[in-house]
Amino acid sequence: MTTTTTDNGASPLAPPERHPQRWIILGVICLAQLTVLLDNTVLNVAIPSLTRELDASTADIQWVISAYSLVQSGLLLTAGSTADRYGRKKMLAAGLVLFGAGSLVAGLAQSTGQLIAARAGMGVGGALLMTTTLAVIVQVFDDAERVKAIGLWATVNSLGFAVGPLLGGFMLDHFWWGAIFLINIPVAVVGLVATLVLVPESKNPRGDRPDLLGAVLSTIGMTGVVYAIISGPDEGWTSATTLTSAAVGVVVMGAFVAWELRIPYPMLDMHFFRNQKFTGAVAGAILVAFGMGGSLFLLTQHLQFVLGYGPLEAGLRTAPLALTVVALNLTGIGARLLPRLGTPLTIASGMTCLAAGLAVISLLGGDSYGGMLAGLIVMGAGIALAMPAMANAIMSAIPPEKAGVGAGVNGTLAEFGNGLGVAVLGAVLNARFAALVSVSAASLPAALAAATSDAERARISDAFSSGLETSQLVGAVAVLVGGLLAAALLRRAERADSAVAASSV
Repeated sequence: MTTTTTDNGASPLAPPERHPQRWIILGVICLAQLTVLLDNTVLNVAIPSLTRELDASTADIQWVISAYSLVQSGLLLTAGSTADRYGRKKMLAAGLVLFGAGSLVAGLAQSTGQLIAARAGMGVGGALLMTTTLAVIVQVFDDAERVKAIGLWATVNSLGFAVGPLLGGFMLDHFWWGAIFLINIPVAVVGLVATLVLVPESKNPRGDRPDLLGAVLSTIGMTGVVYAIISGPDEGWTSATTLTSAAVGVVVMGAFVAWELRIPYPMLDMHFFRNQKFTGAVAGAILVAFGMGGSLFLLTQHLQFVLGYGPLEAGLRTAPLALTVVALNLTGIGARLLPRLGTPLTIASGMTCLAAGLAVISLLGGDSYGGMLAGLIVMGAGIALAMPAMANAIMSAIPPEKAGVGAGVNGTLAEFGNGLGVAVLGAVLNARFAALVSVSAASLPAALAAATSDAERARISDAFSSGLETSQLVGAVAVLVGGLLAAALLRRAERADSAVAASSV
């Protein structure tokens, strides 16, 4: 067997071998992954219920969603490094236990403050789950089967988007909102038993020291930036609160980068960013998550507040997005196209489809579901092409012994992009809504309740619809530009690698 060396000075390591039970193991870790995904997608359908029953403002709802994402994003890299050092199976089991316990606390919360705190706690377990699942795939599949395995892993991600809204709608039609968190518990228990029985243990033979200060700095930095985005429309973009939060976020993130560059065991080796393939995949991954997270946040409100569907009906109508991804990945279309088109063209095609789908929803889905359906299908096709290609590009650019850290990078990008999508597109929605109507209420239901006439209620609803359209178009432009930039970086990296290979012959 040959060995590989890495550009960042890592010691040689044999490439992954095919584990005899690899497909069963893939099923187990996908079940664990589904636990995290169900929570996020179910919560999106519950936004109107939380708004009414907990008297939550739009900013409160954004924090219920973003608190989990931000904590998880800050801990993913440390979780990946810990899994590499102490064992990926152990950390996968620990993540399932923590996530299940956090779900119980969230389901019994009595206020938005308690729910936000519980969601932040669940982010700790989610960080362990997100890093270990993808890291195990890298360990048990060889290069020939890894793209297909990652495609199936991405399919489970999309299945969570499809099943979550349906399950959430059913639960909200029959139970109180807290039940959407309690359904995580049996899934976590089944996943824990299967993990302990079937998943093999693996770890970095050298082991690295966990970077706790790096985790703290990254969490504080990202929280500051996103808080500035959320508070900007209400407090004012030039207010002391917004500017202070943004400044703290930027300064702390700068300190995080400086710290990672100077310590011997960083949770994120900044030298990875010298690899243009890695940098291109990073840019694309953030924008795919940005588009998915932000659009789902907007779609559930659009379907329920504007088009008048109930929670279950809204869940059914968001399913075509995920079902398209599931269908394309299960048939292996993405895995077959990737070697033919190459990574840059595959990602460019996928991101263009994702942006086009967002634009179609914005322009044609405002008053009826027909235009929205077409946009959801186009978005699904784009995600099915781009997501596995970018995950594979990130993982292949990082040494195999750092699989946990690589999975942490991929998960950090996804969660940060998702949180940023909710924050930025939610901020655009709020700003546009506030610019069109002068209301003191913090949410659409409250504004409608305060209206004194049918004409005023109609004007408020039209303003909210206009805000949705504007924010979806902003998301489409961001995804398109980011996708083309990522593809260009990847193409440049491939040409550089080809030139180096040719000169060494």
